Amino acid sequence: MVPVADEEGGPEMVSFRELARRLVAEGVVDGISHQRVSQLHRDDPDFPPVVQIGRAKAVDWKQAVPYFRTRVKRQGRRTDLQRKATAWNDNGAAGPSGGR
Repeated sequence: MVPVADEEGGPEMVSFRELARRLVAEGVVDGISHQRVSQLHRDDPDFPPVVQIGRAKAVDWKQAVPYFRTRVKRQGRRTDLQRKATAWNDNGAAGPSGGR
């Protein structure tokens, strides 16, 4: 049972590393690294507000949990399987333009 004071108090700021650990420990997500949390902060405009504390970044745990519970997850795609675009030189042959 969570004490009432913890539910009603101010923000509970946690570092990205602690956030990742807690998200997994409390079953909010199956697995996540602090690097992935940092990437989401950088790339997702819906990420909760972040505060810089020294060299670390921190987020309010109370705002982060709903974000991670409702976030739409998408499987990463393998870019190594995509066909690479072929560059054509002036002679109509594939490969770099210029001499040998």
